[in-house]
Amino acid sequence: MNEKKEVGEKAVEYVKDGMVVGLGTGSTVFYSIAKLGQLVQQGLSIQGVPTSEQTAKLAREFGIPLVSFKEIEGIDVAIDGADEVNPDLNLIKGGGGALLREKIIAKAARTFIVVADSHKYVDTLGAFPLPIEVVPFGYEMTMKHMRELGGSPNLRQTNGTPYLSDNGNYVIDCDFIEIKDPIALERELNIIPGVVENGLFVDMTDAVITLDSNKNLITKVRK
Repeated sequence: MNEKKEVGEKAVEYVKDGMVVGLGTGSTVFYSIAKLGQLVQQGLSIQGVPTSEQTAKLAREFGIPLVSFKEIEGIDVAIDGADEVNPDLNLIKGGGGALLREKIIAKAARTFIVVADSHKYVDTLGAFPLPIEVVPFGYEMTMKHMRELGGSPNLRQTNGTPYLSDNGNYVIDCDFIEIKDPIALERELNIIPGVVENGLFVDMTDAVITLDSNKNLITKVRK
């Protein structure tokens, strides 16, 4: 059984005709986009707002019409994946490097749906290093401030050169081991000069579609 395919396709049930849909980035939401493309071919009328250039390319390949923020008032539903999910449905995102656009779209969505296979569930966030998008200028000092907060930051690289986000920024993967207060850490990181955004998604998720220990589809809703 392909867990990612199962949960990715289940999320599409939240999408109705005429909606503006936020399209996430990653291996699980790939199946959501593929399913939406199939439904568009069958007559579903939607407009998509992609969270990355990679997703935009994928959506076009599946025939999903895309729009920009200047053309819309808001997003009806956004579907995206996660690198970690805790019991409060707070997330770590950004493993794919699209955290800034993902957070902009999640915030703009009336309903934010997360698709995650069962391995993404954790009791406490932090085993997955937290992605943090920073401006290139002075990033060494920005990393120093992260260390002062108890993190162990590493500049993300590709083939020996700094990874660049779709926005032209660097991404720092910062290991905090355990993030016991994600609300406070999100705030502390975002007031560091040079930090554009971090991958903690706190109190944003409306529902998470996943599988239980018996591999049955379940939906966890924010209380």
